[in-house]
Amino acid sequence: MTEYRLLEEFRGLFEGKKYVHRSSTLGDFVAMHLFEDLVALNRSRKLTRAVASKTRVLNAQNRLKGIEARRGDGTFGELVPGETPLTDAGYKVSRGPVATVEIGVEVKIVAKAMIKQSDRVIGDFQKQVLEFQRRSGSSPPLCVALVGINYAEQTTSYEGERSYPTDGRKNRHPCQEAPEARRRIISKVGPVYDEMLVLAYRGTNVPPYPFEWLDYDATRQEYGALLTRISREYDKRF
Repeated sequence: MTEYRLLEEFRGLFEGKKYVHRSSTLGDFVAMHLFEDLVALNRSRKLTRAVASKTRVLNAQNRLKGIEARRGDGTFGELVPGETPLTDAGYKVSRGPVATVEIGVEVKIVAKAMIKQSDRVIGDFQKQVLEFQRRSGSSPPLCVALVGINYAEQTTSYEGERSYPTDGRKNRHPCQEAPEARRRIISKVGPVYDEMLVLAYRGTNVPPYPFEWLDYDATRQEYGALLTRISREYDKRF
């Protein structure tokens, strides 16, 4: 059974640790592993060659070496001429400033208060796809939306030292809102992206910080199919 890095890194946001929803780098860190999965899948001859030659890289303005410096913004494209790409241990895809966007990935996670957040999340997705398109070259970019949706029966969020557990009434539990939030986001985001995948999970965000997929086998299969379609489309488009 194929295991995918993106799914493991997504799990790692929650399992055994406190999830801090206001950390803006978490989605970027998860997104960059989609490109590692594409290379490992090896279904796109053009993408594999481009990564090996380091003419296509993960966008990252941070020039420091090391895994902690990997702060790509989920975009993959043509390296700016004259720049030297950096390759970190354990990664196939190098990083550096990009001149164009060929694949853009946006990740959002809604862990609680989902209905309240849905308009903002939808708006962020819609704005980001326009940004990917604005930075494209002669061919339109492949745009991918990944949204994590929590289905836990109860969860807790944190603001500094204060905690806010759901109570099922005014502060509704994730499982009470997840289906409607999912419907809203898919209906508004799906039509404007080439690919979209819901990462449905359960996370209470309280010690010992357990995590489980709503349906891991289905998620793994859907993600593998998404990677296959992206690979085929990349060869056609670029």
